[in-house]
Amino acid sequence: MSEQVLTYREALRAGIEQSLIDDDRVFLMGEDVGRYGGCYGVSKGLLERYGEHKIIDTPLCESGFVGVGVGAALGGMRPIIEVMTVNFSLLAMDQIVNSAATLRHMSGGQVNVPLVIRMACGAGLQLAAQHSHSWENFYAHIPGLKVLSPATHTDAKHMLIQALADPDPVIIFEHVMLLNTRGDVLENSEESMEKALVRQQGTDVSLITYGGSLHKALSAAKQLKKLNISAEVLDLRCLRPLDTKTIVASVTKTHRAIIIDEAWLTGSLAGEISAIIMEQAFWHLDAPVKRLCTVEVPIPYPSHLEQAALPQVEEIVTAAQNIMVAR
Repeated sequence: MSEQVLTYREALRAGIEQSLIDDDRVFLMGEDVGRYGGCYGVSKGLLERYGEHKIIDTPLCESGFVGVGVGAALGGMRPIIEVMTVNFSLLAMDQIVNSAATLRHMSGGQVNVPLVIRMACGAGLQLAAQHSHSWENFYAHIPGLKVLSPATHTDAKHMLIQALADPDPVIIFEHVMLLNTRGDVLENSEESMEKALVRQQGTDVSLITYGGSLHKALSAAKQLKKLNISAEVLDLRCLRPLDTKTIVASVTKTHRAIIIDEAWLTGSLAGEISAIIMEQAFWHLDAPVKRLCTVEVPIPYPSHLEQAALPQVEEIVTAAQNIMVAR
């Protein structure tokens, strides 16, 4: 049963607020998270309710405040670090990849880094190439990190709460096109944050995706139903570690797979998922795996070019029609 109907932005805020209430060690830190209320309005009102010791505005220095977050986590705190956009996270990659991800291993398990880093990602708002990319696969490549991509409003709230309970660093990608959407927020999480979920059952083709592309896949599945094609929609939710068992089970049932990934095709997470299917479900396939990814250009500013660069519902429908006759 639904607890309430919220925007995705409000669901994210609810997760932060619940965490602040439940655990004195939790605090939020990042650029403009306080007085401005967050670049995307997620933390609006939290400074007034919880004070400057809990909601901390930082200078424009990702390497600095992410490093402070790593240190605070080592010291026993539970920091939530907001990086304004995934593109800016490159400025903190040394702290994330060389420190947060490795310290447990390099200390022989003596220390943990219970750090959560939230990043806005994805295109569609005409924010151009410096604010619009989907680099989830960069971080999903790194041992020592867990990588989440909440696509539903329930996950937007509860994945943060689950991530803060994890002893290792967790990165959460929040797609900008979801922020204003409204949806049900369940009282409890649907599943462990590392579990993929079938959002729609089907028998003919598996549409495998995550984050902002989930709703495109669900929309495509509705159109395909009218064409007598039964599409199963699989929401990965967690990109590292991947729920390989659920991926393989879906493809074993439908015998066909289309992977929708807003990253560029070359080196994409879609390529990794395709390889998993080839290694573990090859003999169940009735057609080659299809990948639908972003055109390999920096995301354009003009709206019509931005939309043309991204995977769209019509492409998913066409790909599914084609894969049904492929041999």
